[in-house]
Amino acid sequence: MRSLQLMSFHAYKLRVTHLFQLKQHSILVSVGQDEHGINPLVKVWNLDKRDSGNPLCTRIFPAVPSNKPAEVSCLSVHENLNFMAIGFTDGSVVLTKGDITRDRHSKTLTLHEGSSPVTGLAFRQMAKITHLFVATLEKVFCYTLSHKEYPKVELDTHGCALRCSSLADPSQDSQFIVAGDECVYLYQPDERGPCFAFDGHKLLAKWHRGYLFLLIRHVKSPSKTGFGSSESSLSEKQVLTIYDLDNKFIAYSASFDDVIDVLAEWGSFYILTRDGKMFVLQEKDTQTKLEMLFKKNLFVMAINLAKSQHLDSDGLSEIFRQYGDHLYLKGDHDGSIQQYIRTIGKLEPSYVIRKFLDAQRIHNLTAYLQALHRQSLANADHTTLLLNCYTKLKDSSKLEEFIKSSESEVHFDVEIAIKVLRQAGYHSHAVFLAERHQHHEWYLKIQLEDLKNYQEGLRYIGRLPFEQTESNMKRYGKTLMHHVPEGTTLLLKRLCTNYQPSGDSVEKVSLDSSLFVKANSEEFIPIFANNPRELKAFLEHMIEVDPRSSQGVYDTLLELRLQDWAHEQDPEKKTVRQGEALSLLRSDNTVFDKALVLCQMHNFKEGVLYLYEKGKLYQQIMHYHMQTEEYGKVIDACKRYGDQEGCLWEQALGYFARKEEDCKAYISEVLHHIDQKNLMPPLLVVQTLAHNSTATLSVIKDYLINKLQRESQQIEDDECKICQYREETAHLRSEIQELKASAKIFQKTKCNMCNSPLELPSVHFLCSHSFHQHCFESYAESDAECPTCTPENRKVMDLLRAQDQKRDLHDHFNRQLRSSNDGFSVVADYFGRGVFNKLTLVTDPPGSKTAGSLEVNLQRDLLIHTKRNS
Repeated sequence: MRSLQLMSFHAYKLRVTHLFQLKQHSILVSVGQDEHGINPLVKVWNLDKRDSGNPLCTRIFPAVPSNKPAEVSCLSVHENLNFMAIGFTDGSVVLTKGDITRDRHSKTLTLHEGSSPVTGLAFRQMAKITHLFVATLEKVFCYTLSHKEYPKVELDTHGCALRCSSLADPSQDSQFIVAGDECVYLYQPDERGPCFAFDGHKLLAKWHRGYLFLLIRHVKSPSKTGFGSSESSLSEKQVLTIYDLDNKFIAYSASFDDVIDVLAEWGSFYILTRDGKMFVLQEKDTQTKLEMLFKKNLFVMAINLAKSQHLDSDGLSEIFRQYGDHLYLKGDHDGSIQQYIRTIGKLEPSYVIRKFLDAQRIHNLTAYLQALHRQSLANADHTTLLLNCYTKLKDSSKLEEFIKSSESEVHFDVEIAIKVLRQAGYHSHAVFLAERHQHHEWYLKIQLEDLKNYQEGLRYIGRLPFEQTESNMKRYGKTLMHHVPEGTTLLLKRLCTNYQPSGDSVEKVSLDSSLFVKANSEEFIPIFANNPRELKAFLEHMIEVDPRSSQGVYDTLLELRLQDWAHEQDPEKKTVRQGEALSLLRSDNTVFDKALVLCQMHNFKEGVLYLYEKGKLYQQIMHYHMQTEEYGKVIDACKRYGDQEGCLWEQALGYFARKEEDCKAYISEVLHHIDQKNLMPPLLVVQTLAHNSTATLSVIKDYLINKLQRESQQIEDDECKICQYREETAHLRSEIQELKASAKIFQKTKCNMCNSPLELPSVHFLCSHSFHQHCFESYAESDAECPTCTPENRKVMDLLRAQDQKRDLHDHFNRQLRSSNDGFSVVADYFGRGVFNKLTLVTDPPGSKTAGSLEVNLQRDLLIHTKRNS
């Protein structure tokens, strides 16, 4: 129990008639009498301040309207302490404006005059506008106190008795409540609002914490005044009813004996009766109220109550679920699904979906799934289920509305939706979704694989950015090439040069004209597997636009041109095709090996010979002519390339020698060139021609005669040189002996360097050269050598050193060859070093020239003979 303390003080000498306690201030306003007669006094008390133990009375003034004595019927004070209204039984209303606690700062005036007693007053504050409601026995008025003229509005011609009016709280928009015998009326400042048909004679009307309290007497009284009458007996029953106007239900109703007043304080309601009893009404908590309503299946009322009590969303969702379950059990599936929709976000969707999987309830399930998507709470399974519902219902209009709704209205997994629509055969809807949400792969799958709309698919690919266009052409290129060859070829040309999406680009991307992007044309060649004509046009376009295209492009184009050349029957066109193939080979952009294989496969003679010549394969050129038995061209090849590769003549001689035909003319020409260039020894020539039965001695007669004549001439020349070298050697020996045995007389009179007369000091050499000392010191590289003879002496010394090195190399090679277990590897190693690539002839000393020359020729003959036999 709450601990209550009772406090009292003497306010008036005679009696107290009215009290008004402000809610936000410790201010009490009272009306009473200190003298007999009609002399009401208004006193304002400050309960926080004390005066001799009593509350401080801050103001006292008489309540007299227009200096006419009248009883006070009602009293109201504004919470801001700026207004106080006093109603009188003569129909007057006195308004005190200003600080009501002080006389100095307030002004009193008569606001209303009338013939009917004033029964109720109430202040209404909305924003900065203040209204005063005035109720009489006959009428209801409203004054606007925010305006200087205090405009008045007559709201109704029905009034009420004393204590039968009150002001509602903001939940009812602070309306003025007037309880008549037939109805309860609610008023706005400018008009009458709703009314409630609560029948019965009203004794009391109060508004507390969202509830309307009405005290009703069962038997209507013929008098409305209630002033100083005691018509109701003490034993007469009165019914107190508490209404919840928001939720439209009766919260409480009970009978009492002669109720004096109903008060609301400390979270409870107190009912004071004339027999000195006080009853306490304690409001049940919200959950208890809801459980009571649930037991009675009053779910709508429970929902309204929960909302008015500002129950959280979880609590409301649970009420909606129970309401939905209730309707579902009653068979009201449409109503239940509406309640389940209100649980979205709180209740697991599978709870609802399981209840409506029956085919007969598919409409309800569709409605729930739609709401789930509108609130962006649907997952992929929900989207799949909703679309399946649409397809089973054959509801194309709803389906279109769903997929064409904006993203702000409906959220769903687009890819799942496309899959479901595709499986259900709604290809046009799936295509719309894929294009709208830029699912390019799905769009192309449906267009090309399901609808077979190849032209539209190709157009769509051409509108995509570069990377996506490239990947999709690699994926669908063969299919498109088969059905739309020309368009596909054009798109590939764009893609492999300087690609820009077409004007109606699917993705709005700012394109930088300076950005040059192109695909690798070689990667798209397999697309043209069955379209050689388009492939040729594509490749020719590529090498025209970009001469630096990859070698694979040139190789493929060469193969196509060779195929055209091989299949062409018209001689003129065949010549043109041949020129095209040769021009491609001359561009030096093809791979040599591949081009050679292609030319050989197609028996393209001109191309093969060009590539042999380009690769310096001169022996291959001659062998090619040998295979075709074009003897004249064999000779021409030897003439043309014999200087670069001397063995061609030897091979030509062997080729003609193996022929059983009469090739004397060709053999004679070959022998002529071999003889001129001394390419083969005569013995090897004779051995080569010995295998030919048609080659008689007359064929090589001229060759042998010329050869023997030159050999004889060479022998004579060598003998002359031998004699000359012997004479020179003998002369040199005599000079050396003379220098050793006798003195050398220097008779030079001029310097060999400057040609000036010799002067001492001078320098003399045994070679008979003399120099000024200063000339010698200036030009001589060494003090021991004659400057004039030094260059020639150096050549001789170099030759001697070369002979020594060769002799050392030969000795080292012989030693390695003898000591090695694998002689072949030693020889191969020296070949790798290039030791045997060229024979270097070192001039022998005088007297041995012939022997050295013969030895060299013999070595050469042996080498050639070995090569021939191998």
